Amino acid sequence: MSETQTESTEPVYFSHRQILVILAGLMTGMFLAALDQSIVGTALPRITSELHGLSKLSWVVTAYLLASTASTPLWGKISDLYGRRLIFQAAIITFLVGSLLCGFARNIDELIAFRALQGIGGGGLMALALATLGDVIPPRERGRYMGYMGAVFGSASVLGPVLGGWLADGPGWEWIFWLNVPIGIVALVVTSYVLKLPHVRREHTIDWLGAGVLVSSVSSVLLYTAWAGPEHGWLSNPSLSLLCGGLLLAVIFILIERRASEPILPMELFSNSVFSITNALGMVFGIAMFGAIIFVPLYLQIVMEMSPTKSGLGMVPMVAGMFSASIPTGIYVSKTGHYRYFPIASTIFVAGALLLLSTLNADSSYLNVGIGMFALGFGLGLTMQLLTLIVQNSVDVRHMGVATSTVTFFRNLGGAFGTAVFGAVLNSRLAHHLENSVGSGSGTSVNTNDATAIHLLPEPIRTHVIDAFALSLHEVFLTALPFVGIAFVLTLFIKELPLRSRSTPVPAAGTDV
Repeated sequence: MSETQTESTEPVYFSHRQILVILAGLMTGMFLAALDQSIVGTALPRITSELHGLSKLSWVVTAYLLASTASTPLWGKISDLYGRRLIFQAAIITFLVGSLLCGFARNIDELIAFRALQGIGGGGLMALALATLGDVIPPRERGRYMGYMGAVFGSASVLGPVLGGWLADGPGWEWIFWLNVPIGIVALVVTSYVLKLPHVRREHTIDWLGAGVLVSSVSSVLLYTAWAGPEHGWLSNPSLSLLCGGLLLAVIFILIERRASEPILPMELFSNSVFSITNALGMVFGIAMFGAIIFVPLYLQIVMEMSPTKSGLGMVPMVAGMFSASIPTGIYVSKTGHYRYFPIASTIFVAGALLLLSTLNADSSYLNVGIGMFALGFGLGLTMQLLTLIVQNSVDVRHMGVATSTVTFFRNLGGAFGTAVFGAVLNSRLAHHLENSVGSGSGTSVNTNDATAIHLLPEPIRTHVIDAFALSLHEVFLTALPFVGIAFVLTLFIKELPLRSRSTPVPAAGTDV
């Protein structure tokens, strides 16, 4: 298969055998990204406790999400211009360097900085893998391959929490990051041999000004939610400066993109109603999704007093829910071509799961927790891959990379915002409940930055602190519900387009569908 070809407006689809070979290369990179998302989560309380920064737990997540979110559209656009394989491998290398440095972090601030570098690489891994699948598989047939992608996410999601907990309890949390290195090397080798795709040769210039303004805008808004707002007050001068600056830069970015010859994010795509509404849905859904997933392990480890290893195993119901929904959904969509009602059902399941999780307290059984996690995973599985398919089916093939990365961009933007907001809710309500239950005059110093220290507190202080965490997490899950309500409304406006087959022409760029 040739590496370059002349410009064409039609995609070049591959045979089933060729697709399986290409999948082998993509799945190693996807596994790397999926494993990182799950392996760190259950170990975060232990990592931040050892680095004396449990109060900055959401920062460790936010730094990665901020960097990956800001960089994702750049990876997508550059891959459209220079080809998928080279840029995909550059993302892998960047991710590996960040992972290696994370393992050597000796304080919480270093870990946050290195997670940001890791996030820059991570921003390209998933988006470029999904964009490549969009290049070689017509949307109508893509459902049959969702099982392979589901296997990657499922195995990584099951293995990640258990492995992360075991490494945190045993050899050391550093190996959670160092483990990425051999996997990444395998991914580089495999992609070098099997990921040989045709690439459209185009005259181009990179919109560096737009890229810089986009990164600055996203960083300013997320720093407002993750740092300035919680620490200095949402209406303080530093906070409002970041927020207003970020919004102003967003307006400037739109103006730049309208005039750029090769925009990082073509504004013409937003005239496509399916593209616009689906990305809005992904952003709102990402707020609830990431917020819930990050704080469930905190409940298991602090309130239910599980070790990181046990809490990893405790997350299996959520993974089982995702796996049991995504594969049948993919098969059904591939056979029938219909997907209209899956996003609607997804929001209903997620809302029910959040309601159930919000009823948990310090005395709740694991059965109740498991049912809530399964319902949450099932709801996410119904739509997690489907949003990407809907967007890819609605755009011109020359925008495949940037359109796919835009889905990831808005979902991660929502995730970073949700994690920051829910972290602020947790810290605020925890301080309130601790004041009411423990009180400032108890004479006992309560260190909420160390999960192990909490469990070693004398009674009745220990019980009061655990109850305070349970009450605070209850309010975190309730905070996510309004966002799911907004997502439900958005799902009602998604138009169902016929899924393109090998013989279906792609829509013209900018067509309102």
